Amino acid sequence: MREILDILIDDFHERALPDLLSRERSIERKPGKANVVLGMRRTGKTWFCYQMMEELIASGLEKERLLYLNFEDERLLPFSAADFQLILETYYRKFPAYKDKRCYLFLDEMQRIEGWDKFVRRILDSEDISVCVTGSSSKLLSMEIATSLRGRSLTTEIFPFSFREYLEYKGVKLDKKESYGSKLRATLQSGIGKYLHIGGFPEIQGYDDELRRQVLRNYVDVVILRDVVERHGVKNVAALRALIKQIFSAPATRFSVNKFYNTLRSQGVTCTKNDLYSFMDHLADAFLIYQAPIHSRSERVRRVNPQKVYVVDTGLLEATSLRITEDRGAALENLVYLHLRRQGSSPEYYLTEYGAEVDFVIVEDSRQRRLIQVCWDISEEETRLREFSALSKAMEELGVKQGTIVTWMDEGREGKGIEIVPAWKWLVQN
Repeated sequence: MREILDILIDDFHERALPDLLSRERSIERKPGKANVVLGMRRTGKTWFCYQMMEELIASGLEKERLLYLNFEDERLLPFSAADFQLILETYYRKFPAYKDKRCYLFLDEMQRIEGWDKFVRRILDSEDISVCVTGSSSKLLSMEIATSLRGRSLTTEIFPFSFREYLEYKGVKLDKKESYGSKLRATLQSGIGKYLHIGGFPEIQGYDDELRRQVLRNYVDVVILRDVVERHGVKNVAALRALIKQIFSAPATRFSVNKFYNTLRSQGVTCTKNDLYSFMDHLADAFLIYQAPIHSRSERVRRVNPQKVYVVDTGLLEATSLRITEDRGAALENLVYLHLRRQGSSPEYYLTEYGAEVDFVIVEDSRQRRLIQVCWDISEEETRLREFSALSKAMEELGVKQGTIVTWMDEGREGKGIEIVPAWKWLVQN
């Protein structure tokens, strides 16, 4: 292992950092605290680490005071907790002068190695080292953070490109504006259509349609096999794949495990309800899906009502499901949900006393609520009346004075306190 570490350390310091697009996310470094970067595979966690390295080098830090190791590199396997000390020994043997200077350690995909948290805690206590850890498992990392690293970590979640990041990647530079000329408006309207279609995973942005779909489907397969089947020992892969197919074909809807269980039984697929609940948990742990509960103070109401389910990227929906073109409103709602999550919110949905649904309730730090309804097209009177009625009633019941309807292209105001915003503008301005 010493020889392998020697090679990896030398390779990292000899290799130039890649050209990259700076993400809108940032981290706050605090002495004595580890930075933990989470997210689904291929969302850009490693590139985010490179971004932090570039910032440190730009500030005048020698590259040799940085060290990056990827624990999905097969040369590091098998790796045990006892090998962690070899990392420090090998590094300081190469650079003894840095023993008394602050160094920066980046450890990628650490959920694979048991005992990593104890190693990080020890070096935070005993060495002048800033540590950044990445992982594609929310639960494994959170359990370890809750034990050895309780109060000693700061967490950042990385998503696929936001719309603003997608535009920057495509060479469209913009600031938040209140007005848009016809040329910029046309660019943004065209951009949102492509962004909804291909999604925000960084790697696939320059691929043709056939290759893009193939790569995105491969992303899903890797999550299924490595982050669910292998990590959690799942045996009933047929039921797991049927569950994923159902979620991807009907995103942004309330998902009932009981109903889906009955559907599987009618199709002759053997599975238990507990298995399905576990599968949902595993998929969320791997950041492939997100779940939004009903907004209610009653724990019983929250427990008995199904959660709405969203997928980490609309490009995955297009690549894996034939139904994405049939319900563009669901894809748009999925897009809005992800944007809210990027902002650090935990959106919930709301049902009025008459059963009308409002897509998102966001509770701010001050306990103030924001209400957001998503609708592809409100040009038809019946649709317009339904959406405004639900939002107005929710505003009345929750005591909220302002509400927003995000649409594909419609814009304006309706009555008192309801703003209609096209998605391209809402995503840029919020």
